[in-house]
Amino acid sequence: MSQSRAPTPDLTQPIYPHHIRSRPLASSLPFLLNTFVLWLEHSGVHQQDLLSSFFAHLSSSLFIHSTMKAGALLGLAIGAAASPIFNTGSIPEAPLLQSVNAKHIPNTYIVKFKDHVKEHEAAAHHAWVNDLHVQTESRKLELRKRSQIPFVDDVMTGMKHTYNIAGSFLGYSGHFDDAVLEQLRRHPDVEYIEQDQEVHTLSEDYETEKNAPWGLARISHRDTLSFGTFNKYLYSANGGEGVDVYVIDTGTNVDHVDFEGRATWGKTIPANDADEDGNGHGTHCSGTVAGKKYGVAKKANIIAVKVLRSNGSGTMSDVVKGVEYAAESHSAKMAAAKSGKAKGFKGSAANMSLGGGKSPTLDMAVNAAVDAGIHFAVAAGNDNADSCNYSPAAAEKAITVGASTLADERAYFSNYGKCNDIFAPGLNILSTWIGSKYAVNTISGTSMASPHIAGLLAYMLSLQPAKDSAYAVADITPQKLKANLISIATEGALSDVPSDTKNILAWNGGGASNYSDIIRKGSYKARAQEEKIHIQLPTETELEEALEHAGKKMSKAGSKLAAKIEKLTDEIEDFVEEELREFFAEMN
Repeated sequence: MSQSRAPTPDLTQPIYPHHIRSRPLASSLPFLLNTFVLWLEHSGVHQQDLLSSFFAHLSSSLFIHSTMKAGALLGLAIGAAASPIFNTGSIPEAPLLQSVNAKHIPNTYIVKFKDHVKEHEAAAHHAWVNDLHVQTESRKLELRKRSQIPFVDDVMTGMKHTYNIAGSFLGYSGHFDDAVLEQLRRHPDVEYIEQDQEVHTLSEDYETEKNAPWGLARISHRDTLSFGTFNKYLYSANGGEGVDVYVIDTGTNVDHVDFEGRATWGKTIPANDADEDGNGHGTHCSGTVAGKKYGVAKKANIIAVKVLRSNGSGTMSDVVKGVEYAAESHSAKMAAAKSGKAKGFKGSAANMSLGGGKSPTLDMAVNAAVDAGIHFAVAAGNDNADSCNYSPAAAEKAITVGASTLADERAYFSNYGKCNDIFAPGLNILSTWIGSKYAVNTISGTSMASPHIAGLLAYMLSLQPAKDSAYAVADITPQKLKANLISIATEGALSDVPSDTKNILAWNGGGASNYSDIIRKGSYKARAQEEKIHIQLPTETELEEALEHAGKKMSKAGSKLAAKIEKLTDEIEDFVEEELREFFAEMN
């Protein structure tokens, strides 16, 4: 009995996404493979029975080298079944980038669109990628069932994030196998593909020290700190008011008393993670930015953006998504301010005390956020190496911050080079921590230097142009404030700074409240290194005053202690007497 066969479909018209124009490619390999797979899917013929004869015929007709493996052709056929029809022979493959200073994440990539790609075209491309991924995984599953490929744990999860940062950075990230990756590289809308990598916090591990936050004092004084200035921070009481600071990190302990209710949770990017800081690094940075006691800008608002997990590590793709969130939130706040719905808003800053190997994707994302109006500070890194080899330290439009010490030296771990813009305190910095709403900790790193600058950006934004201004973002762009911050910094303040690195230390204006006046003061040239005494000894008068003050405190404390001991002794005697009375009463 003859078997009825499904009618052969009309394959004279190519199938392609709406944003891809039709191109007559009847002689191309992708077209033939696409046609073949469609015919198999619509016919009644068993696909496996035809594979060997088809590839043999195809090899002959297209002059394919006889040693090409059938498995490779099958991969092409799988891709052709879901891919748009475009002439891959005339389109060079998009480069696949890998950082040399990074721990790469297998089969995980960030895809950057070319600048001409519009939002609706990106959306169509995303749909195509999803279809391509689903069909590829389905075919792999079918082959496993037939025992033609081994059962291994290599299931790909597909698309993870889509990106649109201020309309100038479009792309996506995901988990794809080699066959899908090859199709993505051949797509004409793809500029490049970068392998995802781990990123991590940039703090150094030290023992906890209960010292005062000397870093605040240092950025408010021009000269090396002395006995009389090492714990004195000069600042404007309204510093930071009306400014939002996005701390893109491990999260923030928003309930800490030092934030006075000015810290809120913005977004958690890592999948299935909690809205809390389980590490402490992000909370420490937030405290340096805007804490009441430990912060540079004591009236600024903190918005926590969690991109790193509790172990201090995460993925570059999650970090880029966090940058996108900050840019979108800032743009929405700006629109609200211009319409009168967010009175008193002065602008937004961001801090990113994290890093990994060189990543053009992350650098471009940060630059796009700066173009959207966010004033960005990033850590230079802790490898005692050229910061241009790390990201986001290499982001041109951000402010890249190296770390200095109490003795006005470049911290031994701090990165350096032409990508560094400025230095700020980063060794033994005391700030807020996790575990309770009162917790503090002392840690070191360029991670601690960067939030000094993020706080300073918020501080300066709040001082312009006047206290009664409801909205004044447009008057001071990130590019302008970056230039101004560099122009007023203290020159030549540090030792052990390489010649190719700007030797300038951040300054907040010494407590002045008028932004224009601070900028007009300009820079200050520090004394030559050989003339400097790193830690000035106190004068005889200062020493006598300090000893007298300490003596009074000790005397007062001694009197209180004696009174407490006497009271405690009386209570113990009364307790013992009562217990003995009860004991003898029971004996009788």
